[in-house]
Amino acid sequence: MTVTDAPLKAWMNVADLIARDVRSGTFSPGSWLKQIDLEQRYGFGRSDVRRALDYLVQKRLVQHVPNRGYHVVLPDGDQTAHILELRVILETAAVDSIVANATPTAIARIDALARKFDEMILHGTVLEQYEANLAFHRELLGLCPNPELSSLVTDLRSRTSSALAGQWSTRARVEQSSREHHAMVQALEARDAQQLKDIIALHIRQPKG
Repeated sequence: MTVTDAPLKAWMNVADLIARDVRSGTFSPGSWLKQIDLEQRYGFGRSDVRRALDYLVQKRLVQHVPNRGYHVVLPDGDQTAHILELRVILETAAVDSIVANATPTAIARIDALARKFDEMILHGTVLEQYEANLAFHRELLGLCPNPELSSLVTDLRSRTSSALAGQWSTRARVEQSSREHHAMVQALEARDAQQLKDIIALHIRQPKG
């Protein structure tokens, strides 16, 4: 480990601990996160806690309010539902071109990323799971030759709260996401566009229970 690696590991550890506590319900949506309390809770210094909070702001798990501090994102249920439906429309519209451009090499890359997500469920941090999930979806959507569509989906993702706080509220939901990833790969291998559209729509909506 180099000198520059040490502080990076420290604040990432803090970020993961906060993310885990949000997912477990220790910090509920809308609750304020006092830096001094986090320092005492996790045993890290102010600079590491602050950097972790700023990172989680980027990941839409935490919101920063100037002159007040940080709080866990409180999702707007109606807005989130509308945005998810827009994503269903856009991402399923991309499926025909995704299937058309899915070479064996491309499918192998997507399959490898699905397996990477599985590995992160077993051995990675919550944040590593999140990044592996994004990598899988970027690679899949990247087979669509329309960059504007990909850009719109990325923008829509940024307008909803992170999966860390919302969609992945239980381990069972994370494992279901993994199964859906593999089902997408299987549909892609079979060149079954309709099946892939159905799985993507289900995956985005993430029904409870």
